[in-house]
Amino acid sequence: MPENLAKASLQIAQAAKAGAKIVCLPELFGSRYFCQAEDDRAAFELAETIPGPTTETLSAIARQQQIVLIGGTIFERTADGRHYNSAPVFDADGSLLGVYRKIHIPHDPLYYEQSYFSLGDLGVRIFDTRFARIAVLICFDQWFPELARVAALAGAEIIVYPSAIGHFVNEEPEEGNWQIPWRDIQRSHAIANNLYVAAINRTGIEGGLDFWGGSFVSDPMGYVIAEANGNEQILYADCDLAQVKRMQELWGFLQARRPSEYRMLSSSA
Repeated sequence: MPENLAKASLQIAQAAKAGAKIVCLPELFGSRYFCQAEDDRAAFELAETIPGPTTETLSAIARQQQIVLIGGTIFERTADGRHYNSAPVFDADGSLLGVYRKIHIPHDPLYYEQSYFSLGDLGVRIFDTRFARIAVLICFDQWFPELARVAALAGAEIIVYPSAIGHFVNEEPEEGNWQIPWRDIQRSHAIANNLYVAAINRTGIEGGLDFWGGSFVSDPMGYVIAEANGNEQILYADCDLAQVKRMQELWGFLQARRPSEYRMLSSSA
């Protein structure tokens, strides 16, 4: 939807004016969250190529504002007819450094993403930007510690999770408030890997979902250094990247690993 992109462009410029160097948008920021229906054929009209109209606009903004920009995610259509939930990453000169495609695809009530997206096929990627080494994972990926560990071993200083997650409208989950474990699992990735984690979540009511917002940034010890409320807002955080290497050396989690004991992780069982 053009109005979403226009609004995002204004907010990116506002963040850059306030001093932001790395900016990230939420998952599927450019449209409604169409995955609430299992068969919304009209949604495929929202898909576009990368590069394409949205990435051209985001590239220009990154170049103009001299920022690193993670373009939330885009409903990507490839030349072979596949579709992915994809996060483009732009360096501060506007160059498209690459794309991460969501690896774990949920298929739950009101989150019928497997009806729209193929499994990501590009693996975990590290983007060596002007300001930081960044890994981008997407929403449901956050529940899988294996991806965060792979990103850390590959040298990521920050893991960014563009997300679209919330509660069912007017329904209390049987297992309790989902937002608490959502927050804690991502904090645990920061702690176990001694790096920064930034979760950027959608907000507002759409159809049967109430997206809770609550975007936050965790430091390498799991302390939340910035957190948004449930309303739409720009969240700022100062990250001391020297702390990543310092904490990794101090705690030694990565060095103390024993991969020979983790063989079950590489099996399909």
